[in-house]
Amino acid sequence: MIYIAYTFTIHPLQPGRDILLAELGELAFDSFEDFDNGLLAYIEKAEDKADLLEEIHILKSDEFEISYDKSTIEQVNWNEEWEKNFHPIHIDTRCTIRAPFHPKTDADTDIIIEPKMSFGTGHHATTYQISEMLLDEDCEGKRVLDMGCGTGVLGILADIRGAKSVDYIDIDPWCVENTEENLERNSCEGQVILGGAEKIETDYDLILANINRNILLNDMPAYASHLVSGGIIYFSGFYKEDLELIQNEAFRNELTFVKNQVKENWVAAKFTKN
Repeated sequence: MIYIAYTFTIHPLQPGRDILLAELGELAFDSFEDFDNGLLAYIEKAEDKADLLEEIHILKSDEFEISYDKSTIEQVNWNEEWEKNFHPIHIDTRCTIRAPFHPKTDADTDIIIEPKMSFGTGHHATTYQISEMLLDEDCEGKRVLDMGCGTGVLGILADIRGAKSVDYIDIDPWCVENTEENLERNSCEGQVILGGAEKIETDYDLILANINRNILLNDMPAYASHLVSGGIIYFSGFYKEDLELIQNEAFRNELTFVKNQVKENWVAAKFTKN
């Protein structure tokens, strides 16, 4: 399979790299690599259309200087690429998220994730923050939904922390397969479902939705209607300047804002159902 590699040079690097990564992630790019001054993004040649980057808003922003070039790659060994760049994530001493080839640590919670091309290793600020907040959450006996599960890492963390059951939903078949593999790696169980919010069929005590602003706003009525009274929902995948939009839509759906935290301009926010 032939791939095209886009090499983006970004100034200032942060939060530029994270913003660009989020926008590219909504296109057909398969994998990403960080480097000192920017980001490498890979896409199948068949998906590399002439107007591919037209809707990438950060490329038109006056706040960032971004240049790029692209080259053709005949074959990409994805396992080699991510193994080269995947480092264990430590959330103080309470949790480590690591790859299968990393040694086990003495953290209270040890999670093994092989991400392949799925989003959710703990490296991104959104995944890290929800993981951090989830460590302070009482998951014991809860029915949990990991919405837009990616690698399944958030649901796996809830499972390890005592959840009664965890369901996983993602629109990407690759993420569904990857989540199933990661569940097995961590001796966890759960129903993994291909689809979007229309696939939510039961009610939950805790919902984890780390996706993006537009999907959160569009699908919030579905999330809220399947959250029990007194239940908790975490939203992430949006920027600090979008928090008010999320709060307003949450209010319209009878969700009450509890708290939020910000890392590299990315927000993780906690709400409860009235």
